[in-house]
Amino acid sequence: MRYKVIVIGAGMVGTSIAWHLQKNDSQVLLLDKKPPGSETSYGNAGLIQREAIHVHPFPRHLAELIRVLPNQNTDIRYRLPAVLRYHQALLKYWQFSDPSSVQKIEKEWKTLIEHCTSEHQEMITAAGAEDLIRRDGWIEMHRDEDMFRKAIRGAEHAQQQGVEHNVLSIAQLEALEPNGNFDSFIGAIHWCNSWQVSNPGALVQAYAKSFEEMSGSIGECTVKEILPESNGWQVITDQETFYSDDLVVAAGPWSNQLIKPLGYDLPLFPMRGYHQHFKTTEENKIYHSLVDIEKGFVMGGMQQGIRITTGAEMTTMEAPKNLGQLEAVLHFAKAILPLDQPVETEPWAGSRPCMPDMKPVIGAAGKHNNLWFAFGHGHQGFTLGPITGRIIEELLHNKPIVVDIKPFKAQRFSNI
Repeated sequence: MRYKVIVIGAGMVGTSIAWHLQKNDSQVLLLDKKPPGSETSYGNAGLIQREAIHVHPFPRHLAELIRVLPNQNTDIRYRLPAVLRYHQALLKYWQFSDPSSVQKIEKEWKTLIEHCTSEHQEMITAAGAEDLIRRDGWIEMHRDEDMFRKAIRGAEHAQQQGVEHNVLSIAQLEALEPNGNFDSFIGAIHWCNSWQVSNPGALVQAYAKSFEEMSGSIGECTVKEILPESNGWQVITDQETFYSDDLVVAAGPWSNQLIKPLGYDLPLFPMRGYHQHFKTTEENKIYHSLVDIEKGFVMGGMQQGIRITTGAEMTTMEAPKNLGQLEAVLHFAKAILPLDQPVETEPWAGSRPCMPDMKPVIGAAGKHNNLWFAFGHGHQGFTLGPITGRIIEELLHNKPIVVDIKPFKAQRFSNI
């Protein structure tokens, strides 16, 4: 069977693209080896981050590098095989992290972030998923006085860009979260117009169901190869071969392995995250997601329980789990909340797709007609899926684009 568009990748980004295309009169097939929302989009911290107007540059100051090098921190860890494999991308990451470059990148980045909640809302309403959304923000907790003051200045500046916040004393934090032990903290920032999602995977599934209700099709299979044809694309899977006029690659950290045989070699690299759930009780229930900013982890109340989500581990996709970072995080998390009963027998791990200039790749592939890319969103694929879906639909149907797409084109890298 032939489709107007095939979208490869059923995470938040790919599902959102398929939804927008199907809503606008395309016959779409959404392909993934697992059901929608089962990989990276399942395992994140469940935040739609309207406040995330800043990117995360590579450490450039000597003190920062010295802090990271012993590889014992809770927020970021690395494995040498991954550093060696992705050294060229990491060098580019370091180069793009120059302060003048970061300033420019953030101006471009915020053009996506400012649409995140409004674009999610359209899909939430269509999917009937209001029960998964809490609109009372999340809380960033600080242990260090200098970092807290800097964060407050940043929050005040963010107000000019539509980001709402309140600075909290420890007493105010305790009033909002009476079950927490905040003796190690000095204050917090409440990001008010960001949203919490009680089950990230279920939200993607709700969007996918809405897509199917518009007569979209979902195929659960492994894509082996994509081949250009004179009038479109051939997608070879482990089950059958599909055909389409247009093809969108939105496979997150797996995207490069699909497009390399076509001559594309983007500096995409994975960053792994871990999470574990603990049974929710009257003694540990929380009402907002809590982020320990210095230790680099998130505590969120999910349908599955209290989810503890780590920062990032630089490792390869195929590397076995290393639970040292999660175990270190749990030491601090258990000092804040009583977390006595793990829900799963084994913690979850998944990889985020990252680009060295901290921006996603969105737009036409370049070397082939009717081939589109949408990946590399780093930590914000869950937040930016719906706006990415809208952009791809506008591009594919030659509509006016809601944002300037030039900063996100694949062609910004010289080997495209």
